[in-house]
Amino acid sequence: MHSVTEFIKRNRDRILDELFGLIRIPSVSSDTQVEKAMHDAAAYLKDHLLSSGADHAEVMETEGWPVVFAQKMVDGSLPTILVYGHYDVQPVDPLEEWLSPPFEPEIREGRIYARGADDDKGQLFMQLKAFEYMVSEDKLPCNVKFLIEGEEEIGSPSLKAFCRKHHKLLGADVILVSDTTMLSLDTPTLTIGLRGLAYFELIVKGPVRDLHSGLYGGAVLNPANVLAGLISNMKDPSGRITIPGFYDDVREVSPEERRLLNALSLDAKKMAGSIQVSALFGEEGFTVTEQLGIRPTLDVNGIWGGFTGEGAKTILPARASAKISMRLVPDQKPERIELLLKKYLQDVVPKGVEFELRALHGGNAYVSPWDSREAAAAIRAIEKTFGIRPLPVRSGGSIPVISDFEEILGIKAVLMGFGLESDAIHSPNENYPLENFFKGIETIPWYFHYYVNS
Repeated sequence: MHSVTEFIKRNRDRILDELFGLIRIPSVSSDTQVEKAMHDAAAYLKDHLLSSGADHAEVMETEGWPVVFAQKMVDGSLPTILVYGHYDVQPVDPLEEWLSPPFEPEIREGRIYARGADDDKGQLFMQLKAFEYMVSEDKLPCNVKFLIEGEEEIGSPSLKAFCRKHHKLLGADVILVSDTTMLSLDTPTLTIGLRGLAYFELIVKGPVRDLHSGLYGGAVLNPANVLAGLISNMKDPSGRITIPGFYDDVREVSPEERRLLNALSLDAKKMAGSIQVSALFGEEGFTVTEQLGIRPTLDVNGIWGGFTGEGAKTILPARASAKISMRLVPDQKPERIELLLKKYLQDVVPKGVEFELRALHGGNAYVSPWDSREAAAAIRAIEKTFGIRPLPVRSGGSIPVISDFEEILGIKAVLMGFGLESDAIHSPNENYPLENFFKGIETIPWYFHYYVNS
């Protein structure tokens, strides 16, 4: 029998070729023009799961993009691990900033560069290769199911209904997810929490058409000016969000958990330097670790209106728009945040303009206990392969469907990711270190072992 490290060494080139085959499929879920690519990616995964040892695999339709389901049942008396991942990726814009084509994976300086290299095709593929290893060496200690969706990057709008419809099919004891980060290979971490999300588009509408800024400027409200002011006033100088009632439902974190989370002391100067800014800024009274993990946020993701071309055009725009996201913490609900934001806007938007608020998607925060059986297996697995016990972190990111899993399926998720903050997910030149990719394949079988034998 071969060890997992021997399996990786013998199959390294093949594993990468198979991963690259998936990456080359431009499965951008927000692009309605790529229907063939979305179905091609799902079919690729179905075929790969079957060739890796699944007893059954199929592409299942939803109200949106399809889901891939697969399983290998060893013994009905044994636990079942449900592996979750997603095959959809973010758009590649701005394309001109990529150093190599985003859907032509390229290895440079020990990293795979491509859209989806980390999020989530690379991390998902670690699960598939670990599964292949355990099956091929007769080391799969329990039953395993796979649920791979194509809508995570647009908020998983179809998955909740899919889970309700197929909750018996998806029955399991724990959900294993590799779609998060760790601090580094030298300082491994385990994600025990995710922030929720409320995402909006805010449109401010003024005159019926763009106006000459000389003929009308000074007498007519400029929607772009109004929008800028609205956004600016949503936070005070201390970084606190000013929308009335916004913090009412925020669950306070105990001093003991804050102490545990702050054992991971982030270097603010180093972090600022890594993204080439002169300093960090966050809500006063909280450490950088806390600002990133246990506090809610409000950020503009995009803003536009009026003339943005080369040269000058003196107009007063008819409308201006912004995309605004809020990261939420436990007990905050996106539906209530929408009501609070709408009420706030109704109270402060001046006469002379109107506003429209569109809720795009959202989800609840999620917390998994550090001292649970599920987390204990992940801690032991990471310690086994990294040689050091991981530290707990609450991720600033969101995977809205994770809280839905607990609500619908009644089971906890373990967020055992191997990405790094430097992987530039959602940005040009997304990448994934080969060392992290193969370390993930090495670690996952140990999670299965320790979970079954705990």
